[in-house]
Parts: sequence; structure tokens; C-alpha cells
Amino acid sequence: MFRINEIFHSLQGEGFHTGTPAVFVRFSGCNLRCAFCDTQHQTGTMMSLEVIIEEINKYPAAPLIVLTGGEPSLYINEDFVAALKEQTGKRIAIETNGTRPLPSNLDWVTFSPKTGFDGGDVEPCVLTRCDELKVVYLGQDLRQYDGIKATHRFLQPCFSDDDAQRQANLKRCVDAVMSHPGWRLSLQVHRFLGIR
Repeated sequence: MFRINEIFHSLQGEGFHTGTPAVFVRFSGCNLRCAFCDTQHQTGTMMSLEVIIEEINKYPAAPLIVLTGGEPSLYINEDFVAALKEQTGKRIAIETNGTRPLPSNLDWVTFSPKTGFDGGDVEPCVLTRCDELKVVYLGQDLRQYDGIKATHRFLQPCFSDDDAQRQANLKRCVDAVMSHPGWRLSLQVHRFLGIR
């Protein structure tokens, strides 16, 4: 059984797959306590793998499943990923904080390290390679990510409900990308569109 916060169909709103239809499986629970986290970890429904697959299959047109959280690597293994692939026919992506080893049969790994944030340094990162490195940017030294092998590197401004703070975070992130061309800007497009 798995504690699931929600399963929903939407467009990927950030990073490399922005604009791609996907089914999001959001796990409850995380080993970090980042102040800006958007998951309600206190809630969730216990679901079997069979029920999760049934929910995913309500959206046959979506080519991608995104395992997110919380921290999905706390709960999944190769058998879980293999069952999703076999019974849905979709590619499997994960969004992870990189503090746990991952199943080898994932199709896409988005590594979003939380080092340097209040509550994000509770456990060290163990992941050293990924398809996509997506860093929530608040002005931290980018050299700390030099040892991570990533096909794509994204900086994403930290979202704030305060308009002035949000604009300041965006400007700082844009300036960082302009002066570090190995990185690209990622925006949370779903927030602009008003979708999940």
C-alpha cells in the first residue's frame, strides 16, 4: 500500500517536459522539510498498486507518468516501476530530492536538490547523475552542483505568494542564467495558466 496525496492529469508545468500531457502521482511524505514545499504531507489516501494503475489508466492519451511528492523514492522500487510500464504503456519519470537510490528502470530522472535551504539539508544527496537537474534558485552558489552529471540544467525561481518577492526571485534567477549559460530558465508555467 502507498500513501498517495493525489493522482491527476495535467500538463507538465516546469523543466524539460514543460507542456507535455502527463499523469501525476503525488506521494505523501518526505524525508526533508523544505519551507517552500507545495505538498500537504499530513493528508493522503492509502492505495494499492492496482488502484494506482486503475487511476492512471483513466487517462490513456497521456504519454508520461510523473512520480512526485513528497519524495517518491522513499516508496517505489523496480517492481513498482515495471508494473506501471507494463500495465499503462507509459514512460515513467520521477522528480526526486536525490537523497535515496533510484530504481534503474525509470525513463527520466529529474533531480531537484534541496541543499542550502532551511529544512533541505536534513539528509545528504546521494544522486550524482540525472537526465534533468532542476534547482530552485534563491541565490545559492551554483558551483555546488558541478559534480552532478546532468543532460539538462534548469534554474527555477522560488515561488512566493508575495508579488514583490516573486518578482525579486525571478529577476535573480534570470540574472543567474544570463551569467551561467550552462543553465536554462524553468518557469512554473502551470501557475501562469491556472492549472494543476
